[in-house]
This record gives sequence, structure tokens and C-alpha cells, in this order.
Amino acid sequence: MSNEQPRGPYADIAPALGAYTDKVLFGDVWKRPGLSPRDRSLVTVASLVALYRSNELPFHLGRALENGVTKDELIELITHLAFYAGWPTANTAVAIARKVFAEVDGK
Repeated sequence: MSNEQPRGPYADIAPALGAYTDKVLFGDVWKRPGLSPRDRSLVTVASLVALYRSNELPFHLGRALENGVTKDELIELITHLAFYAGWPTANTAVAIARKVFAEVDGK
């Protein structure tokens, strides 16, 4: 790994995990040419919703918006997943999306 200090919410306590997150996940994986950042965001958000990953979902909803996914598309994704991943996962995701959208609109 490089001498560059890793960033992220846990880099201070787990610097190697922070470095892998920066270099491998958001570096190598997110920059692979097989999917556009927009499509990669759709896949990531769908996975996080379906797996009930409420800690990671706010960040990736914001990233999806930055990558060109619309609010309507994100809500449609969540609604669609309610039938596959369950109503509780969709309800949790909608509440998180509401907060993320309000933060984005407030900027």
C-alpha cells in the first residue's frame, strides 16, 4: 500500500481497512470499465437495500445521485425490491432515502 493516509470513517482505527477501501474498492473495483459508475451505483444500492445494510446505504444513495441516478429511479428500485427482499427492507430504505434526499436538497 502507498504511504498516503487512508480516509474514511474507520481509517483512524483500522488504517489497512481504510487503505483497502480507498485503493481497491473505490479505486480498482469502482473504476473497472465493465459498468458505468451509474450502473455500478444501481447494483450497489440494490444489494445494500436487499441485504438490509442501513449503515452503508446513506453513503451509496448519495453516491448514486452523484453518479446520475435520479431520486425517482432510486425510489423505484426500492419499491421493486420490496417484492423480493421484503417490506421491512424497503421501509427502512425509504426512510433512509428520505433523509439523504433532504440533505442533498439542503445543500
